[in-house]
Amino acid sequence: MSAPTTTSATAASGTSLKGGSLTTASIVFMVIAAAAPLTVIGGALPIGMAVGNGTGYPTMYAVGAVILILFSVGLTTMSKFIDEPGAFYSYVETAFGRRLGMGTAYLALLTYTAIQFAVYGFLGAQLGQLVDPVVHLPWWVFSLAVAGVVGYLGYRNIELSSKALGVLLIAEIAIVVLIDVFVTGKGGDAGLNADPFLPENIFSGSMGVGLMMAMAGFIGFEATTVFRSEAKDPDRTVPHATYIAVAVIGIFYTVSGWAVVQAWGTDNVLAEATDDPDSMIAHTAENYLGSWAGPVVDVLLLTSLFACVLSFHNVLTRYQHAISHKRGLPRALRAVHLTHRSPHMSSLVQTVTVAVLVVVCALAGLDPVTEIFTWFSGLATFTIIILMLLVSAAVVVWFRARPSLQVSVWKRLIAPVLSFLGLGTALFFIVTNFTVLFGSAAVAWVMALSAPVVFLFGTVFATFVQEFDDRIITRNMDRRM
Repeated sequence: MSAPTTTSATAASGTSLKGGSLTTASIVFMVIAAAAPLTVIGGALPIGMAVGNGTGYPTMYAVGAVILILFSVGLTTMSKFIDEPGAFYSYVETAFGRRLGMGTAYLALLTYTAIQFAVYGFLGAQLGQLVDPVVHLPWWVFSLAVAGVVGYLGYRNIELSSKALGVLLIAEIAIVVLIDVFVTGKGGDAGLNADPFLPENIFSGSMGVGLMMAMAGFIGFEATTVFRSEAKDPDRTVPHATYIAVAVIGIFYTVSGWAVVQAWGTDNVLAEATDDPDSMIAHTAENYLGSWAGPVVDVLLLTSLFACVLSFHNVLTRYQHAISHKRGLPRALRAVHLTHRSPHMSSLVQTVTVAVLVVVCALAGLDPVTEIFTWFSGLATFTIIILMLLVSAAVVVWFRARPSLQVSVWKRLIAPVLSFLGLGTALFFIVTNFTVLFGSAAVAWVMALSAPVVFLFGTVFATFVQEFDDRIITRNMDRRM
């Protein structure tokens, strides 16, 4: 199946993205930035310990990484046979048809919109706290301001975004690595140990919630396939970027989580995570690096959040751009800026979407952290697992129908099945802990039902709106001219 976005005819009509512009390093930067390493260690890690499985929580990152590496085997193998940059929905559509593919596309839009908006809420709250001693402004003012900046970068071009992400990413990783090194060098609070990896700690507390929150920290890694049409040598760049991103994220989270446990001690870390989760990583930095490190962590946490929303903005704009080519979204979103070669109209729409969500939630009086961040990140975790389950099934079904392809049984069957089983287990834990996550049965039901409703809407929409090929239209226009 050819994608209109990669044809020369389409390029001439101004609807194709800039091909061959992204290296493996560029994609890895954007994907790891979307995972927001410092945000996870400074924000999600303490909360995961407090509401999840305590000292054993860092192990959940390793478990999540193993599941996602297995998932990546089938994902990257099948990507070589798919020309479209639509990521998840392209796999499902290729294996199961347009209707289920469009349902998957809409579900993906819900996923990334939810996680991006969750981070916008948290970022607005953090900025509000930072400037509060000088001037008191509500969180939504800062969220809207950041949305404007992100929208501008997305409107310009992907190279600008990649460079911005690279600088911010290096800085936030560096400070966490420094903390890890100094904690290890000083022997932690009471000597180094392997307590986070012991079975009695792994299975303590609510392991299901722990696994759920750990999986949320990886959201965005699959974006490597979204950038396929813009990658240099995509058959090599995309797989390399995917494996590198998952491995780096998994190792970084696991080691840093272990270091935080060592910094406070097995007997004290849970109390610290429960009492002051927002400042735990800053206090850890001050204790082991010096008083200068706390403010640095606070600033880099903000840049980490900014890098996260910027990366998700790029992913969403390209999702919308690709879906519009299949008549799943308005035709205007196919437009590409003649100078920047960016999906500028899609970027504008995504910016407006965030602004509307911010205004609505502000008028509703929702708390940006305990409600917006918690609820919407939980929704994103739920839906991303469903998406990956659909893709794993699609990989198995598609390769099974094509036994003549020279693909090993490991890549076409064993790895996808193992990832399906792992993801299914994670989904079970998520569903059984929905009320714990959202704190309200009513909110839990609304969030749970939003996924099938959006998926069904996409399938129904695809039933009544048929796909067309832009290349045919372009050729017809050329003949008339």
